[in-house]
Amino acid sequence: MPIYDISHPLHPAIAVWDGDTPYSYRSLCRLDEGASVNLGSVEMSVHTGSHADAPFHYDDNGATMETLPIETYIGAATVIDVTGHARLTRELLEPLEFAPRVLFKTGGWKDTAQFPEWIPTLESGVAEFLASRGVILVGFDLPSVDTLDSKTLPIHHELGAAQIAILESLALANVSPGNYELIALPLKLVGADGSPVRAILRTAPA
Repeated sequence: MPIYDISHPLHPAIAVWDGDTPYSYRSLCRLDEGASVNLGSVEMSVHTGSHADAPFHYDDNGATMETLPIETYIGAATVIDVTGHARLTRELLEPLEFAPRVLFKTGGWKDTAQFPEWIPTLESGVAEFLASRGVILVGFDLPSVDTLDSKTLPIHHELGAAQIAILESLALANVSPGNYELIALPLKLVGADGSPVRAILRTAPA
């Protein structure tokens, strides 16, 4: 069964939001310096690279990462290619068939060493429509589900109100549209507003 790794590698050059903690790995002990093991520590924002947003990220009363049902992040998923569309509208999505987890391939973030100047987003009201079709998770190959300059994060809030989980910064460039099994497990970070994920897609069984 083919496996598609849709997680971006974490390294110091990967772009982070202004003011976020950049990724760094620090060696604490080294075998070549006489230690009994190689041992390191990592520092980074929980929104670095491919990650899940918890509702607490945009709502003080929202659920934190460790409380979210793990089942949401495992199961049938559909990759939809929306490359070239500035707004993802209900009219665009209404004719399509899709699984409970929908991953949008936009092609809007080609160089993860720097943030794009502009990204496509869901149109207001699409979250409610997706929920009516049984969607429980959406993922994007973008650093946010809202416009990059948004301070109020309306699409985050609409998805939260529709009880739809969010994955951001997925690596979908080499994945064809179609049906898959998604596995994108967040870490069980107590009190956290998000978590890195190691996200993969497997070809859906026939």
